[in-house]
Amino acid sequence: MHATGPFSYLSEARAIAELNDRSREIFRQIVESYLITGEPVGSRHLSRLLPMTLSPASIRNVMADLEAAGLIFAPHTSAGRLPTESGLRFFVDAMMEIGDVTSDERARIEAQMRAAASGHTMETALAEASTLLSGVSRGAGVVVTSKSNARLKHIEFVRLDPARALVVLVSEDGSVENRLLDLPAGLPAGALVEAGNFLNARIQGKTLGDIKGEIQVRRGDMERELDVLTARLVEAGLATTVGPAESRQLIVRGQANLLDDLKAVEDLERIRLLFSDLETQTDVIDLLSRAEGGEGVRIFIGSENKLFSLSGSSMIAAPFRDGSQKIVGVLGVIGPTRLNYARIVPMVDYTAKVISRILEKGR
Repeated sequence: MHATGPFSYLSEARAIAELNDRSREIFRQIVESYLITGEPVGSRHLSRLLPMTLSPASIRNVMADLEAAGLIFAPHTSAGRLPTESGLRFFVDAMMEIGDVTSDERARIEAQMRAAASGHTMETALAEASTLLSGVSRGAGVVVTSKSNARLKHIEFVRLDPARALVVLVSEDGSVENRLLDLPAGLPAGALVEAGNFLNARIQGKTLGDIKGEIQVRRGDMERELDVLTARLVEAGLATTVGPAESRQLIVRGQANLLDDLKAVEDLERIRLLFSDLETQTDVIDLLSRAEGGEGVRIFIGSENKLFSLSGSSMIAAPFRDGSQKIVGVLGVIGPTRLNYARIVPMVDYTAKVISRILEKGR
């Protein structure tokens, strides 16, 4: 997918707004044909697709206008045209008719998610969500969440040597996380047990973020109940385990789907680059985390984001929330720019809502 060179998004939007119905219909057919086949569309083929009677010469004139507006381009020396990334963005934002999730699909998503969550960890349910999304798209299903968002059941401090301890966190979903902690000099012998007891009395059913906020608000109570060094240990233990970057977790399923629909050698190179992108977990997590910033589904197309500037890929993603309506992760689909947006957008949106309901009810 090529970029549009000197054309800005606003100029393209203005240009398409000024196009007549005939030009808009030709543009729509070019985009929809691309999303289905991945192939350039020529004027003769368009004349058979259009609901109106137009000669190939008339269609070529319209295509020239669309190309001048930065909405389509001619790959190589082909007589056909493909949408530019900006043209595809405009189509997705202003012209695409979003489908709906059928009642059967809703029931299947609900059943799969609840079965995966029941009696298993939440991570199992999220892995199932990414598998499900990869199955309804030509892409890879992805989920990013934070271990620090798990609701806690127990916390324990285990001394490794005079200067270090292990913080052991057991979540309600059965997952266990261990983190190293540097101990303050001169720490009393019973401080680790005392700090663990202090937190366990307050931590049931809360996330690390919740308990950290509570401790900060009620710092005076903690300092009256504990000696200074033990209070420092409590705060250090929480700080060690709430770091956002290192506690982010990425789940990817269905990468093999990306190999099923290759059209040319350059497609294979694009997929190789995408696989390389997916292996750079930190960058994928950062990109997915951008979808936490808004309501509903976000769509990232091609070089709009640095991560996919070489592979020319797209991502459709939506956040999910816990019982307190706090965003605790993002799920979605990554694949070629010709993803079936109209179908995948509502599937991603509904799956995120199902996960949110499961988290809200504690399965």
